[in-house]
Amino acid sequence: MNIFNTKKEIKSYLTAQKQKNKTIGFVPTMGALHKGHLSLIKEAKKKNDLVVVSIFVNPTQFNNTIDFVKYPKTLENDTKLLNSVLCDVLFLPSAEEIYTQNIVSDKFDFDGLEHQMEGKHRKGHFDGVATVVKTFFEIIDPDIAYFGQKDFQQLQIIKKMVQKHRLNTKIKGCPIFRENDGLAMSSRNTRLTETHRKAVPFIYKILEKVREQFNVDNTLEITEWVEDEFKKNTTLELEYFTIAEEKTLKSEKNKASDKKYRAFIAVFAGEIRLIDNLQLKNN
Repeated sequence: MNIFNTKKEIKSYLTAQKQKNKTIGFVPTMGALHKGHLSLIKEAKKKNDLVVVSIFVNPTQFNNTIDFVKYPKTLENDTKLLNSVLCDVLFLPSAEEIYTQNIVSDKFDFDGLEHQMEGKHRKGHFDGVATVVKTFFEIIDPDIAYFGQKDFQQLQIIKKMVQKHRLNTKIKGCPIFRENDGLAMSSRNTRLTETHRKAVPFIYKILEKVREQFNVDNTLEITEWVEDEFKKNTTLELEYFTIAEEKTLKSEKNKASDKKYRAFIAVFAGEIRLIDNLQLKNN
């Protein structure tokens, strides 16, 4: 596996590979890799000649400084995992390398996608995400970039950014990778206490129940039920729950047969914030 720390080095290498007509798949990560990340890399390897993975904990997408400082950093283990799935290139830049001068994000317009859900609770988050992803796309120029659907709002926003800025990269969303008890895999899971780790499968159980209720109850009734269930739970704190249309990400009270819906949830387990979502079937 080739490891590069600078834009100049990786650009030079990948330009030479493209001249040999090699296709490039790209998986951006913040490290602390798990099986969910590895599933994205394996998917990328099926369709591309070369797979590039970036590890970069992006400071501008954290609205919580403590979360940024405590974000798990496991580079030695990450490197072993990348070698185990035959990753071709690891891009490991510093914040100064990516942002050059001031570590601030650009401003973007995502046609309102940024104002829903996570956007309401994490001011400036998606500007930070889009800034670094757009920068990586300009450096790496991948044919296809792979993102997990756990961050479904982020996935839709990246697609919108690519469309509005007329970038050449195709965006591929991949299924959520879960633990055996249903918990969506996340780098933050490693920070859960034993008590919270035992409690958090409750999140997916709620989502599964919502999927069952979706064709029986209206969205208001379902939302009230979810909120009541979390009020009974003394270990976890619900930040938000909503049923939204997939394209606009807007919460909808009435269901339409020609639209696709998802249930979205954000929960605090102590100081650890977890998000999840589940596609709902509209029969």
